[in-house]
This record gives sequence, structure tokens and C-alpha cells, in this order.
Amino acid sequence: MTDSPLSPRPVVFSDDVLEHLPTHLRTNMCGELRPEHVGRTVSVCGWVSSRRVHSEHLAFVDLRDYTGLVQCVVDGAADLRSEYVVRVTGTVVAREEQWINPKLATGEVELADCTVEVLSVAEPPPFQLDERHETDETIRLRYRYLDLRRAQMQRNLRTRATINSAIRRAMESQGFLEVETPMLIASTPEGARDFVVPSRLKPGSFYALPQSPQLFKQLCMVGGIDRYFQIARCLRDEDLRADRQFEFMQLDAEMSFASQDDVLSAISTTVAAVVEAVTGETIGEIPRMTWMEAAERFGSDKPDVRFGLELIELTDVFTATEFNAFKAPCIKGIRVPGGAEFTRSRLDELTDRAKRWGAKGLVWMRVKPADAGSVELDSPVAKFLSDDEKAALVAATEAVDGDLLLLVADERPKVRHVLGLLRLDIGRPPVNEGGLNFLWVVDFPLFESVDEATGRPVSAHHPFTMPHEDDFGLLDGSPEDLLGVRSQAYDLVLNGWELGSGSVRIHRADIQQRVFELLGISKEEAQLKFGFLLDAFRFGPPPHAGFAFGIDRLVALLVGEENIREVIAFPKTQSGADPLTQAPTDIDPAQLAELGLRLLPRAAD
Repeated sequence: MTDSPLSPRPVVFSDDVLEHLPTHLRTNMCGELRPEHVGRTVSVCGWVSSRRVHSEHLAFVDLRDYTGLVQCVVDGAADLRSEYVVRVTGTVVAREEQWINPKLATGEVELADCTVEVLSVAEPPPFQLDERHETDETIRLRYRYLDLRRAQMQRNLRTRATINSAIRRAMESQGFLEVETPMLIASTPEGARDFVVPSRLKPGSFYALPQSPQLFKQLCMVGGIDRYFQIARCLRDEDLRADRQFEFMQLDAEMSFASQDDVLSAISTTVAAVVEAVTGETIGEIPRMTWMEAAERFGSDKPDVRFGLELIELTDVFTATEFNAFKAPCIKGIRVPGGAEFTRSRLDELTDRAKRWGAKGLVWMRVKPADAGSVELDSPVAKFLSDDEKAALVAATEAVDGDLLLLVADERPKVRHVLGLLRLDIGRPPVNEGGLNFLWVVDFPLFESVDEATGRPVSAHHPFTMPHEDDFGLLDGSPEDLLGVRSQAYDLVLNGWELGSGSVRIHRADIQQRVFELLGISKEEAQLKFGFLLDAFRFGPPPHAGFAFGIDRLVALLVGEENIREVIAFPKTQSGADPLTQAPTDIDPAQLAELGLRLLPRAAD
């Protein structure tokens, strides 16, 4: 990982903290020794990071703990090996000027006249623990306890702790009460598969691990908690990715008598506090963008606004076209500055990707100079377009010599989706470049589609999301009307990553019943799935709204990591395995019998 403008500040321990760190074995931490300590006799403890022999008897030993590294001049260090745990007692002395190491926080001093006590011997580690050596991730996770000794992992986890602390302070300062919700709950449909836990006391019955505390935090509002928050562990049995694990941590929050603006203000305040605690910088007011604008301009509901390549509307340019491929409901394009230099093989790769993402094809056009300062379009399809169409295309895209135009024609959702992915494929910078670009995306659609078989709308969120007040009348309209209903739902996006989402909840029985009817959820099914929440709502639910954002993702972005596994102490691999504990594992037959379970034969490989 390269240095990043988003990288957190170095760990700096205040005097108040440092004075509580000594123990009966040490007086100081390795990384705290400075010129003001010269002349003191100190004891430090840690792991041997390296040993460099200076003469037959003299060696330089670098000793490491989580605060940093200090050089110790040791007489008779032949028996010391990498990762031995030792206690070194010596005198802090100033290094000669030519030997000062400006890259090291303790580089102006060293320990001399050292005595060494070996506290624990160590076998040679299976991989180098410094930052200069790349190691296979599976090996790192198999020996995660060693991997955690690396400076990068120490920084990541300590930054994570700083973020958790900043979240709590910010939420408490705004009147939120921390409430823990249960980990063993009834299975509820929340859009992903539950992890289930068999009950020993009631064989054949199961608990579920929570995908989120959603229903319980709404019950807290019924209970008069008013402002709830929790740093909650959530579990979802879904495919793992760079930004997704089976179990993850999120800030979960809910507010009574609150609007969307109230929630966005509270969460923005907390996010700003986190960023300042980690980077020392302020982020200012977080801008807002409607879902429709995000989809039309960026082809995504989590737009990365660090770079251009925005989608350009071109449908009107080709309303009378004779080119069959452009006889489509929607045509959009992106202009790639300097993209005319793309090779034919690169263009073929982009075309293949567009097709894999669902496009019927991809039209590319290189912009080249023509006579009298004008430009012309070099493309296999240019001959099928009229001069007026080509001129209008150049004008609409503001294309200049050296640019590349990429066009897709199809149904509007498909066009936006494909060009949105192409945009990221071509222009997205690394996660640790371009600064912090937070964005609120608001006015999501309440329904994402209409099921052709049933004619019923498909909910874009959970069924307790309040429709936009201006769109209540559309709930009694046609399927097309229903797709135009906006919800009071909102997402927080950072550099193209969805950090989290929330919504104003339905607290009115008439609106809830209408949404259930539209989704085809009968009263009996609603009672079966959500009975304990609906029963509670009979006793005076306040208007309420909430939000949750992923702490793993926020930490990863703030420290410049592309994968959240780098900010989790003990993550799973992308296949869901745990190389450290070998989980998932077989279970003892006696435990299965006690739970009243019997396993089916495993399918042949």
C-alpha cells in the first residue's frame, strides 16, 4: 500500500497515557524514547525485529512493540533471534549525528550498556513481518496472530479503535443512548440469508443471528428511548467480496420525532467527528444528490465523484436515425479525454465487458482532427450516421481531438448500468487517492421493479420504508405510477463505496397496510413475519427514522485499504473459510443428537 493523503495520523501517545503504560517489567515503551530521555536507565520489552552483528561480540538489536521500534546496542547477542520476546535494560544515549535515522521516531537515540533477559523464545516465523515483503493472504490469515504484529495492521486496528471511540463520543454528545440488542433472534426476511442456530432446549427450532438490529431499534422507539445507537455486530450469509464479510460491524442509530434531515444531520456530525479524530481534517457539509441524478450522471446509486467520465444523454441526438443499433429507448455515452490512443485490443476488451454486463454491444468512436479546425469521428459505425447526427454528437459530448466516445443503446436501466461500470473500469482511481468525497444519495425509488408474473411491485428496501409524502397518491396508481414512487430512504457514499443506508419508517397503520397489500403480504403473513413489531405499533409508535453505516468500510477508506479484511482482526477469506481455526468444521455427532439434528449425505465433489 502506498502512502495516502487519507492515511491516519501516526499513533501519538500523550503523557497521560504513557505514564499508565509501565509495568513491573518495563519503564517505557519502545517507540516513546526521545532525546529528552537521554541519560535515563530504562527497561523496554518487546519482540526482536532484527539483529545486525557489528563485531565479534557487539550487535545492534531492533526491539519492537506496538508503539514503535528502538535500537539497542547489545554485547553478547549471539543467541537472540527474530521474534524472541525480550526485556532490555539500558541507558538512553544520543546517536552520533551521522547515524541519526530520520525515518524512525526514535532515530535520534539508542539504548547502550544493555542487559537482555529472554522472556520467550520463538521459532522462525513462516513469513517476514516487515512491510517490505508481500505474503500470500491465506498464509497471513493462517498465522494472523503474527500478521497482527506488523506495523500496518497495528495502525489499522488502532485507527479502528479511534473511530469507535469518536463514534461513541459524537453520538452521546447528541443525546443518543447506547442500547445492546440480542444476538439470538427469530428469523426475519431482510434481504439476505440468515445464519441459523439450532435450539437445544426446543429441538427442531432455530434462532437466527441478526442481519441488523432493525426491528429491535424500532421497538426502542416505541419504548420511548427517543435516540438509540449501538456499535452492532451483524451477520449475513451472503457471498463475500472486498467490502463484505459474513460478520461486520455497523453504527446503528434511530431517532424519534425526526425527519430525514434530522438523521442526515446527526450522522453527518458523527462522520465529521470520526474524520477529524483520524486525520485532523474537517470535511464540511456533505452534499446531497438524488438517486435519479446519480443514476443518470454516473450510472450508479453509489457514485464515485472523484473523477469525471459522466454519462451524457444522447437519445435526442438519434431520434430520427437510420442506424438500427441506435433505434432504442435510450442512448447514452461517456467521453474519455485522450482515449483515442486506446488500442484496438483495448477497445475490444471494453466491448466484451459491456456485453458481459448485459449490453447488446458497445459503439466506440475516436475523435480525430479534420479540415479547418473541425473534428471527425473514426469508427466502424461512422458510415451509418448522417453528418447532422455526427455534428450533434460532437456538440453534445463537447468532444475534441484525441477523445474517445463510448455509446450504449438499450433500455434506460441497462444503459445506465453498463456505462456506469465502464466508467469505473476506465477511470476509477485507487481508494487512497483523490481525498474524501462523502455524498448523501436521497429519494430512492420505493419499488425497484414490477414482477411480470404477479404484476406486483418489488420493494427496493424493507417494507417499513415510508414513501415520500408527495407521492402518497401514486400508491393507488398503475404499475408505472408505482415505479415513480419515491421513498424517504437515503444512502451515505464515500469514494464510490456505500457506507450505509437508512430511511424514515412507516408508523401509520393505513400506509403500512397499503404497502403490504401492494407487495402481496397478507395480514396473516405480516403477522407471522413481523408480528412482534406490528403488535408493538398498536400501542402508539412515534414517527421515527434511522440509519446504519459499516464501520469496517469506513475504517478501510480512512486508512487507504482496498479490502476490509485489512482492518478486521480475524476475518474470513473470500471463500468464507477461516485458515486460523479451520472453520467451518464438522460437528461432533453427539452434539447433533443433542440438538435433534441429522445431516444429509454430502454431495459428491
